[in-house]
Amino acid sequence: MQVPSGPIQLSTPIRFNDPLPEKVDVVVIGGGVIGMFAALYMARNKLKVVVCEKGRIAGEQSSRNWGWIRQHGRDRDELPIMMEATRLWEEVDKLLGGKTGFKREGVCYLASSEEKLSSREKWLEIAKEHQLDTRMLSKSELNDLIDRSGVNENAHEWIGASYTPSDARAEAWQAVPALAELARSEGVSIVENCAARLLDVEGGLIRSVVTENGLIACDQVVLAAGAWSGVFAKRHGISIPQLSVRSTVCRTALMPEVFAGNAADENLAFRRRNDGGYNLAGGANHDLFIGPDAFRHFFKYLPVAAEHIKDTSFKFSALKGYPDSWRLKRNWNGDEVSPFEKMRVLNPEPKKGQVETIRKNFAARFPHLGKPEITHAWAGMIDTMPDVVPIVDRVPDLQGLIIATGMSGHGFGIGPGFGKIIAAMAMQKPCGHDVSRFRFSRFSDGSKIEPGPSI
Repeated sequence: MQVPSGPIQLSTPIRFNDPLPEKVDVVVIGGGVIGMFAALYMARNKLKVVVCEKGRIAGEQSSRNWGWIRQHGRDRDELPIMMEATRLWEEVDKLLGGKTGFKREGVCYLASSEEKLSSREKWLEIAKEHQLDTRMLSKSELNDLIDRSGVNENAHEWIGASYTPSDARAEAWQAVPALAELARSEGVSIVENCAARLLDVEGGLIRSVVTENGLIACDQVVLAAGAWSGVFAKRHGISIPQLSVRSTVCRTALMPEVFAGNAADENLAFRRRNDGGYNLAGGANHDLFIGPDAFRHFFKYLPVAAEHIKDTSFKFSALKGYPDSWRLKRNWNGDEVSPFEKMRVLNPEPKKGQVETIRKNFAARFPHLGKPEITHAWAGMIDTMPDVVPIVDRVPDLQGLIIATGMSGHGFGIGPGFGKIIAAMAMQKPCGHDVSRFRFSRFSDGSKIEPGPSI
């Protein structure tokens, strides 16, 4: 099959259509990077697993992200998991003969001002705690790393950067489907175009999952449905303060290499692609579509909103069928068409004017190359939490349900790390990491909300 060059769409042919099993140990809801890695590692622990995906494997954020596999800048409690995840990505890529596109080419966070450089440097304390190879770069060292040999005196200047050479990149739209092929070869059943409608619960215990194609008996479920997790959970009386924001990305035509890895400053992010182009994005800029959940969780988001207000554009109505749409159906029965079937693949339009802004920002930093030719542009909805780290935990009031969501733009890289943790949870075994930071109860037990680092 031809490898896609960009995000997976509803028009992408179905690749995974296994028979729906009558009974399994675990049903995974969501065929993104978190769900697929969890399924793979559970299967390796001899659990019978099926993945139900409402649309296509990696059809949403798992094929729409930047493709960064980043240790640099992680939350203190995420970093050990991310360091393991990077090693696991390398291991899986070798098993797949390079199909994920994994390459260790580094992550560089660029600074255009002394204030930004100082904020980047603060994160080195966390890196040093874990013996990560992050270091600061002077302006001259940065010029040796990123080729700006043809740059003139009018170009946008960086005064320095923080840099992690061991960080990596991969081609998201080919990596997760390749991972799914590996998982299926190791015994995981995968069914695309099969929405999980609701859980069949009796006496506080999960008995089965009701899908649009029939029942699957099980006693454990992993909810890893990205931006849709909150909608599914709310149907079962479980409240998680999840919102989703739109991020716009574009792909360039073949162009000269200026840096082989991933880099970002205040207004531009770029990553070298294996096809000789670049993925470009507008740094941390994103759009929040306001709906009922945005109002419901307003106060929980105040700490992080104050920090990221300059990066956020507010849209005053979530679009029809989106997870926080005003008219989205929030209560349905197992014999009714669910919201998930009505929106098989969440495919937001790129932000109007954003691609041209990205082109201008690139040209300002590399004027000798000019505005790059854009071959594709797309957007994705990033599921996020008030403290910008995910929930990965069992739900106390519903035995058998594990929620893994709110990856906050960090999910692609950390996927294998949390996948192993989820597998350990399902086996009721120690996971090897302190995961208390990601507990389900932290938004309701009176804990102070502490946003992760913003570098």
